[in-house]
Amino acid sequence: MIHLSKIKEAKKAIDGVILKTPFAKAPLLSQKCDANVFLKKENLQLTGAYKIRGAYNKISSLSEEDRQKGVIAASAGNHAQGVAYSAKVFGIPATIVMPETTPLLKVENTKNLGAKVILKGANYDEAYEFALKYAKENSLTFIHPFADDDVIAGQGTIGLEILEEIDNLDIVIVPIGGGGLISGIGSVIKQLSPNTKIIGVVASGANAMKVSFESHMPIDSLSVRTIADGIAVRDVNEKNFRYIQEVVDEIVEVDDEEIANAILFLLEKQKLVVEGGGAVSVAALLHEKITYKKDANIACILSGGNIDVQMLSVIIEKGLIKSYKKLKLMITLVDKPGSLKALTDILENLNANIIQIDYDRISTTLSFGDANVTLALETKNKEHQKEIKLALLENDYRFKEIV
Repeated sequence: MIHLSKIKEAKKAIDGVILKTPFAKAPLLSQKCDANVFLKKENLQLTGAYKIRGAYNKISSLSEEDRQKGVIAASAGNHAQGVAYSAKVFGIPATIVMPETTPLLKVENTKNLGAKVILKGANYDEAYEFALKYAKENSLTFIHPFADDDVIAGQGTIGLEILEEIDNLDIVIVPIGGGGLISGIGSVIKQLSPNTKIIGVVASGANAMKVSFESHMPIDSLSVRTIADGIAVRDVNEKNFRYIQEVVDEIVEVDDEEIANAILFLLEKQKLVVEGGGAVSVAALLHEKITYKKDANIACILSGGNIDVQMLSVIIEKGLIKSYKKLKLMITLVDKPGSLKALTDILENLNANIIQIDYDRISTTLSFGDANVTLALETKNKEHQKEIKLALLENDYRFKEIV
């Protein structure tokens, strides 16, 4: 593990530059989970994610000669912004290689911090390979996003901040991509609070670290696919794997639907915008992936909030449908005056609010004299939706639900 003294030095280096983010109890989440759940809100960090801690600490540790050569990093977005911001503070040039699938928000934010952005590769690992080659060809100093002791020490400062707030933690739940965050936090917790369990969470579509942890040997994935782009790492780094074996007690996984549910829960109940990778700790709690005693003190790391707006809109839409707050129906009716009004009268009597409507009388799939009405309804709950469907059936309407 990383020695505590190194992490304390990192804290000195970042003090006054990096935010000490809020760490607070989440009452609704605590009630839902029968535990005392605290959220470390790194989504509120300067660049919207914890990565700036490690990036700044690493760049501050470089010699002036190495800094002036310029720095380069490979990143799916959050490390990119951390390096770009830190380079701007030191007044040095930064080049960032990002996967071609990186959300536009993260690309634009990185450019706005003054960095040169190169889009290359289908995932982080391909971008990383290109960045190493580019660094050598252009004599740039490479800043690794997770497999670097100075970077890991910077991330570990989160652990120090948590223990300044609470000293009787039972569990800390940490997202895992490359493993730098959990290596740093785990190093702090195991040296200062050794009885506290460290539990990592991976996305099912990028679960190489979980497979490796359980197999006691590094095993890379063939590919990665998840909405949690910030933790979509294909290959297992041996250095970080060794640290994780030493400081982590358990690794669990959550799928994309569970991650989306957590994002929506945090948005709706906690008023927090959190990206996929940042929400996996809460997803693990909400979907009962972790065993703990009632009233346990649990810290969840919300590692980032840089979610693409289009992705967020899709998650909200699907979440509203899944939670029975929105119902989409295609209803077939006779195409004659008054037919649509008769339908809307039924819905009005049931207090179903129409928020979108489309009337189609020319589709080739329709019988002569029929029309399809596609409706999006604002509904109260599952029982309300059952009531609506029953009323339509009782009035001889043919319909199908659109998911």
